[in-house]
Amino acid sequence: MTTPTPPAADLAAPTGPPGPPDPAPDPTAPSTRALRVIALCGFLLLAGCLVLTAVLGLVDAVEGDGVGGGFLTAGLWSLALGAAAGTAALAVPRRALVAAQYALAFAAPVLAALD
Repeated sequence: MTTPTPPAADLAAPTGPPGPPDPAPDPTAPSTRALRVIALCGFLLLAGCLVLTAVLGLVDAVEGDGVGGGFLTAGLWSLALGAAAGTAALAVPRRALVAAQYALAFAAPVLAALD
């Protein structure tokens, strides 16, 4: 004598209590297209900050001791990291990546001015 097998629907039924409901998406969050456009505009900001950082470095070289210091180097690295964050924001649009791109762009001239 064989035992009857339960229907497939009974096998797939959850055995524990139901979990919390899925959170609703944030209605005020920007869309992925908007984040990509903002990241593209961030590249224009990075180019402007590169020019400003270079001008500050050249002014320091002419008026100062003629040697670029650590803050100028940190400012140029900030621009490079901002470009990397912007590229990542284009590939995977996240609000934090766009914010990092803009923060690193604004940090570059500030660091160069400290030199």
